[in-house]
Amino acid sequence: MVKAVVVGAAVVACAAVGVAAVLVHRRRRRDAALLGSAEAERRRRAAAVIEEVERSLATPTALLRGIADAMVAEMERGLRGDIHAQLKMLISYVDNLPTGDEHGLFYALDLGGTNFRVLRVQLGGREKRVVKQQYEEVSIPPHLMVGTSMELFDFIAAALAKFVGTEGEDFQLPEGRQRELGFTFSFPVNQTSISSGTLIKWTKGFSINGTVGEDVVSELSRAMERQGLDMKATALVNDTVGTLAGGRYMDTDVVAAVILGTGTNAAYVEHANAIPKWTGLLPKSGKMVINTEWGSFKSNKLPLSEYDKAMDFESLNPGEQIYEKMISGMYLGEIVRRILLKLAHDASLFGDVVPTKLEQPFILRTPDMSAMHHDSSHDLKTLGSKLKDIVGVADTSLEVRYITRHICDLVAERGARLAAAGIYSILKKIGRDKVPSSGSKMPRTVIALDGGLYEHYKKFSSCVEATLTDLLGEEASSSVVAKLANDGSGIGAALLAASHSQYGASD
Repeated sequence: MVKAVVVGAAVVACAAVGVAAVLVHRRRRRDAALLGSAEAERRRRAAAVIEEVERSLATPTALLRGIADAMVAEMERGLRGDIHAQLKMLISYVDNLPTGDEHGLFYALDLGGTNFRVLRVQLGGREKRVVKQQYEEVSIPPHLMVGTSMELFDFIAAALAKFVGTEGEDFQLPEGRQRELGFTFSFPVNQTSISSGTLIKWTKGFSINGTVGEDVVSELSRAMERQGLDMKATALVNDTVGTLAGGRYMDTDVVAAVILGTGTNAAYVEHANAIPKWTGLLPKSGKMVINTEWGSFKSNKLPLSEYDKAMDFESLNPGEQIYEKMISGMYLGEIVRRILLKLAHDASLFGDVVPTKLEQPFILRTPDMSAMHHDSSHDLKTLGSKLKDIVGVADTSLEVRYITRHICDLVAERGARLAAAGIYSILKKIGRDKVPSSGSKMPRTVIALDGGLYEHYKKFSSCVEATLTDLLGEEASSSVVAKLANDGSGIGAALLAASHSQYGASD
């Protein structure tokens, strides 16, 4: 009896375990189903965000043509002197671009931020071209950025005098001649001649009240005199105009220069009689270089997304530089960050908790975006490593990595295609966008491009070129060349000092 009871208890116990096992199995199936349902919902939400991003960043060719037309209209308003024009179309007073015939020793000073550069170049005419060049970079002490005008320019002139003192025998200044300098000054200036311009305002962390409204060339000249340096600044140039000059020296078919870097701008050669706001005698060359300041362009045709609008609203200059905020290296990475943050909030892209670091504006820089975009490995290892370093998520799935790369692709493609539309607008303005109706051959047309974004972000630059080809069409595009003019602005300023020399362009 006792044995029977024990066996019966065991049977009951086994039955209970069996029931429990069935219940656990059912619960697991239910949990798995719920988990699968939650994962499916997460993917659905992610797909919805991505679809909306694709829609809002789309740049069909017809839209780009409309943007180019709007930009041409703004160029014409700027050239008329319309105070409401978005593009200021600044007259550079550069009417003689380098020809290659320039001889002699010339200097350049490039002041555009917390560092400045001094450069010298020995030119040997059409045969020898650039015989030799040297440069030196100097950091500006922070206290001078908020000091007095005299202190800043004295510091620059002293560094320039020191650099001149290391000239060496390879650099030859003809006897009886004064050294000449091209001054690249990358701050807002109201230019009044090839060698004069008054400062409108300081930017980039500088705050020196004494210089606003003053002629920056005169400030530099007085500082050089105080240093006992016998040198004349013969050209005051914007960095984009300098790039155009450097590009023209290397290739006589260069008609425009475009900067695609941290910021963006373009300059081109215009017919002087197509500038209604020009007063006085037309230049002998019949041409004038125009600094478009195209970063300030805005139009209801531009495909502004919610991410662009939020970034602009939170910026230091809301409502300004809209085109620049859509295409330049300062902002592309930030747009990607904002889209990833939306995916993190709406679709738990990086897990249930939104990464704290992803909330920080500008933590994702465009060079990081480029590295992620160019990762072609099967497991996107570089991209995963970047997300770990930047966002702070140690382990991302392959799906998350592919989504991130797709977002980089969408943002870069839109920026590149909009940049190409800008270049196309310049070609339209000067009549180099199509084959002449007379049947004559279209002249070779070269665009000099500079800036880290164009030089280092290969998928971006390739897309710029492919889009320009698409806009121009097969026949016209065969005559248009996009050419990297690496560091064109530095030597360009020296070349403009040569082409506007008080002694003439050549010996």
